[in-house]
Amino acid sequence: MGLFKSLSVVSFFTLVSRLLGLVREMVIAAKFGASASTDALFVAFRIPNLLRRLFAEGAFAQAFVPILAEYRRTEGDERAKLLIAHVASLLSLLLLIISILGVLFAPYLVYLIATGFNDSSGQAELTASLMQLTFPYLLFISLTSLFASVLNTWGRFAVPAFTPALLNISFILSALYLTPYFDPPIMALGLAIFLGGIAQLAFQIPFLLRLKLWPKLKWKPNDPGVLQILKKMAPAVIGVSAAQISLVINTNIASRMQTGSVSWLTFADRLMELPVGLLGVAMGTVILPALSVSVADKKAEEYQATLQWGLILMLVISIPSVAGLIALSKPILITLFMRDQFSIEDVSMTQVAFWGYGVGLVPIVMIKLFAPVFYANKDTQTPVRIAIKAVIVTQLLNVIFWMLMPNHIKHAGLALAISGGAWLNAIMLVVELRRKGLFVLTNKWVLVCRDCVIATAIMTLVVSFVATKIDWLTHDSWERAGLLFSVILVGFGIYVIGLKVLGRRLKDLLAPSEN
Repeated sequence: MGLFKSLSVVSFFTLVSRLLGLVREMVIAAKFGASASTDALFVAFRIPNLLRRLFAEGAFAQAFVPILAEYRRTEGDERAKLLIAHVASLLSLLLLIISILGVLFAPYLVYLIATGFNDSSGQAELTASLMQLTFPYLLFISLTSLFASVLNTWGRFAVPAFTPALLNISFILSALYLTPYFDPPIMALGLAIFLGGIAQLAFQIPFLLRLKLWPKLKWKPNDPGVLQILKKMAPAVIGVSAAQISLVINTNIASRMQTGSVSWLTFADRLMELPVGLLGVAMGTVILPALSVSVADKKAEEYQATLQWGLILMLVISIPSVAGLIALSKPILITLFMRDQFSIEDVSMTQVAFWGYGVGLVPIVMIKLFAPVFYANKDTQTPVRIAIKAVIVTQLLNVIFWMLMPNHIKHAGLALAISGGAWLNAIMLVVELRRKGLFVLTNKWVLVCRDCVIATAIMTLVVSFVATKIDWLTHDSWERAGLLFSVILVGFGIYVIGLKVLGRRLKDLLAPSEN
C-alpha cells in the first residue's frame, strides 16, 4: 500500500473516530455542562490517559515499531512473532500490577494531581471513585496499542485507525442510556471508559488471528529484542510525553481555579484534537514504519523523499486548519456544545482556552512528524533533552501567564503555555535534525509554506467577515450546522483557489510522487 493511500485510510478512520469524539463531547456537555462532575471525570481520566501515552501509543510504539520492523526485515516473520509474544507477556504483567496499584491508591493520586478538589465538599471523593473505575482502562488500551503497532507494521492500518471509535461509542451510549441508573450519574461515564477499553482490545483479536499474529504468552524478559525496546523506551517516555506531563501539572493548577476550568480546557483540547488526530497521528502512524524500513534498507533518497512529503503535507493542511478553527471558534463551539447544561458563558470560556491551544496546533503536528524521525534512526536521547527543556519553559510560561491574565480567563494562560512549549519543542527538533543530517532543508517547502500562509490569510479574512454577519444564536442546532458547513466549504474553496492562483495545485502537493 502506497504512503498516500495508507495515510488516506488512516485519516478516514481517524476522522470517523474524531467525529464520534465530537459527538461524545456534545453529549457530555449537554448532559452535564462544565460542572464539578465533569471536572472530576476529566481529572480521574488524566492519569490513566497519561500512562497510556507512556506505555502504549507514545513512547512504547515509537521504540517498538522500528525494532519490530527491523526484526521482520532481517530475521523473518517467525522471529518477529516471537518478539511480539515476549513483549506482550512482559507488558501484560507490568500493566496489571500498575492498574491494581492505581485502583488501590486512587485517593492519594487525586490529592497529588488535583489539590484544589480537596477544598470542595465531596469532589475529591467523587474523583477517586471515578479513577478506581477508569484505571483498568490502562491495561486494555495498552495491549490494544501494542497490537495496533503490530498491525501497522504488517501494513494493516484501517483496523487500528478505527479502534478508538469504540471508546467514543461506549461514552455516547452510556451517557444517553445508563446515567439514570447511577448515583451520581457521572459514574456511568466512568463505566463507559472501562467497557470501551475492553471493546477496543476485543475488536482487534479476530484480525490478529486471521494474520496469525495473536501471541501465545511466553515469558522471556531477557530476549535481546525486549531489552533493546526497553532501552529505547526509557528515554522516549519523557520525549513523547512532555506535553502530557505539562497537562497533568496544568490540571492541578486548573483544579484551584473556578469550577468548570478543567472542563473548559478539556473541551477546547478535544476540539483541537480533530486536526491533530487527522494529520499528526495519522502521519506519525504511517511515516514511522516507512522511515524505519528506509533506514533498515539504507535507502537515503527514499528516506528524504518520505520526510519531505510529510512536511509539505503537514504545512498544506495544518496552516489553514489552525487559522480556520481560530476564526470560526465561537460558531463552532455554539454549534457543537451550546445546548441544555452548556451555556453561552461556557462557550466563551472554552473559546479563550481554544485560542490558547490553537496557536500551538502547527508545532504539535510538527512534533508528531519529526519525533518519529529520531526514533526511526534509533535516537531517543535527542528528543528527551528537547522535551525536558520544553516542559521547563512551559511551566515558566504558566507562571508568567498566571500573573498577566485576568482572573476570569486564567485557564486560557495554561493552554497558551502548552502552545509556547510546543513551539520551542518543534523548532529545536528541526534544528537538531538538520545538525545531524537527518533532514535536508530545501527551498521547496519554504516556498510552499509562504504560499500556504498567503492563501490562508485570504481565506481567514473572508470566513471571519462572513461569520460575523450571521447571528448564530437565533438559529436552531441544525440551521447552525448547515450554516457552519457552508462557511467552511467557502473557506476551503477560497484556499484551494488561492493556492492555484499562486501556482500550486492541491492534488500535486498531496501526491508523494510529485514531492
